Amino acid sequence: MVSTDLVATRARSRITAVSAVGALLIMLSACSPAASPSGGGSSATPTQAAASVGAASASPGGSASAGTPAWCASKQITLSVSDGFGGNNWRRITSGEAKAEASLCPSVTKYIYTDGQGDVQKSISDLNGLAAQGVSAMVVFPDAGPAMLPAIRSAFQAGSIVVPYRVDPGGTAGTDFNVYISTDFCVDAKLMANWLIKALPNGGNVVYLGGPAGNSQSTTRSKCLHEVLDPTNIKLVGQQPFEVTNWDPAVTQQVITADLAKFPKIDGWATDFGAAFASSLPAFSQANRKVGVVAAEDSNAFACASIDPTKGFQMMTVTSQNWMSRTAVDFAVALASGGTPPDSPVVKNVAFEDSLATPPNVQCDKTMPNDAIMSSHLTKEEQKAALGG
Repeated sequence: MVSTDLVATRARSRITAVSAVGALLIMLSACSPAASPSGGGSSATPTQAAASVGAASASPGGSASAGTPAWCASKQITLSVSDGFGGNNWRRITSGEAKAEASLCPSVTKYIYTDGQGDVQKSISDLNGLAAQGVSAMVVFPDAGPAMLPAIRSAFQAGSIVVPYRVDPGGTAGTDFNVYISTDFCVDAKLMANWLIKALPNGGNVVYLGGPAGNSQSTTRSKCLHEVLDPTNIKLVGQQPFEVTNWDPAVTQQVITADLAKFPKIDGWATDFGAAFASSLPAFSQANRKVGVVAAEDSNAFACASIDPTKGFQMMTVTSQNWMSRTAVDFAVALASGGTPPDSPVVKNVAFEDSLATPPNVQCDKTMPNDAIMSSHLTKEEQKAALGG
């Protein structure tokens, strides 16, 4: 692994994770950036990077130096963050959030990032290697779901603090890992579904674009979309329970192109990944089809595309929850260093944008890259750095 200096995060007042999510989202929603051009996700950067963090000189356990967060105690630890797939803007911003959070704790003496590159066997190998190194705390985005559980359990049983988040690997907390950081994807789906009902008062056909086959996020959202949408009014068409895109912009465009060829009438879309949808808009012009209405997770590219006079569309978003990785880091560091974990392992989401609101709420910022995500908790400069800009 390659060692580099972890960029020190500027000192700032920050309210920790779950207990303050609502307040932070309100502040974010209050910002009204100007418009910007559309774009999409891009390819992955190096598969692994390790970073040294300025170590606190303190004895194991107890509190770290004054001004550190409650989840950061003085026992010095190593921290790893592992993605099953790191090759899009959502993942780079999410890992940037995790890295920024880790930098708030001087007891984290080494930070390691691994990217499974969409290969389950590589993801398993990454976790096995980290466990063999004796990494103190491991944050894991288990894209492959239960296929990752044996490696997660092995790392936990070897003595590492292991905190999977967002995608459910199965298993049991305390037996297979320490704690699972979850969110209620059904809430997202119901927000999307109720907006689609508002946006399509006369009904229509809607396609749901999910992620990798079998992932818990898309499976849950599909279930709850079906619960809310009346098929006699708004019918979900396409592959069920969802169109598999692997959260990859190139695959998303292929799927949209195929759906436009297969279905002569598509009135709306629901998608996990707004940036990938924005990068797929050429498929609509090539097919000489209108976009329709779209419910998605937020992205700057998606917001800006929606108000582009040549290809605009009505849309709503829920936040992309990149900051959820901060909660996973908080728990992992707290459990490994002897700090105080956040109040809850459940991270709540809310609606972020609505072009049908009065006045319309579309968060598009021309000063930011196309693949920025405006609900991120990173500063603009931190987000640009995470995106490689």
